[in-house]
Amino acid sequence: MRTRTLGTTGPQVSALGLGCMGMSALYGDADRAESIATIHAALDAGVTLLDTGDFYAMGHNEMLIGEALRTAPAASRERALVSVKFGALRDPDGNWGGYDGRPAAVKNFAAYSLQRLGVDHIDVYRIARLDPDVPIEETVGAIAELVEKGHVRHVGLSEVGAETIRRAAATAPVADLQIEYSLISRDIERDILPTTRELGIGVTAYGVLSRGLISGHFGRDRQLAAHDFRAHSPRFQGENLQHNLDLVEALRKIAEQKGVTVAQIAIAWVLSRGEDIVPLVGARTRERLAESLGALDVSLDEADLAAIEEAVPAHAAAGERYPAAQMAHLDSERRP
Repeated sequence: MRTRTLGTTGPQVSALGLGCMGMSALYGDADRAESIATIHAALDAGVTLLDTGDFYAMGHNEMLIGEALRTAPAASRERALVSVKFGALRDPDGNWGGYDGRPAAVKNFAAYSLQRLGVDHIDVYRIARLDPDVPIEETVGAIAELVEKGHVRHVGLSEVGAETIRRAAATAPVADLQIEYSLISRDIERDILPTTRELGIGVTAYGVLSRGLISGHFGRDRQLAAHDFRAHSPRFQGENLQHNLDLVEALRKIAEQKGVTVAQIAIAWVLSRGEDIVPLVGARTRERLAESLGALDVSLDEADLAAIEEAVPAHAAAGERYPAAQMAHLDSERRP
């Protein structure tokens, strides 16, 4: 598999990474055995980057990855790199309580993650959202201390704006920014992507299929379980959903002309944005993983890119990325 580098200070990783959140939470029921088999299949195919968060099902996802790593062949296990987001506060009922970026909390979160994952270090460590009550310099400084002690290899960031990125990078070397980026979520192109490129920071792009919305597999009449995040997401509601699926149908025509799937052309578009961008695919089954990996064989020429731009222009999506309550937790630079 082709490789890319997470910025000028980060590790070399596979051209696609595997986002494991959906194997534990937020997207309906998941099959544990299939999830582990999917992680193994990804490692066997040359995927090296596994992404998780310590708050995904309150630690379940880290333990799932830990089990998958323990039961994987030694060579695959040694190549695997784990990216962890921390800081989100939950209660026993699953409710969200903000974010904690205090240095003592950073080290506490890391200690628990290392235990759940069963590893001696975390490859990329990042707070999931900016804590508005703690300067980013303090949070990043605490991660840098973990790097010095060998518990973490690289400092990462997640869903922050250009000014926050600059402040963090002035504190310690930052390898990577994880942020949503897809055909229908392109606002990072204005200020954030130029900033990461200026500073030599890589980008791991999550939501490349917009939570399945632009995968080509989401039906207009699909019913979502109450515990599925998308049941409350503005882009999946009413007229917004119908408008967004119209965009998918326009994209499907281009995909069919190339003999590929909608998901593959959407992932290939993100891959085409630059060698500094690593798309995370949220495949929960081996079947969906195989489809996503097929995007690596899709070549988009200038005519293809122009056709895609015409079918799905920037800012064409209807609805915000998150419900209003979650948008409020974003870095102020990232809010609409």
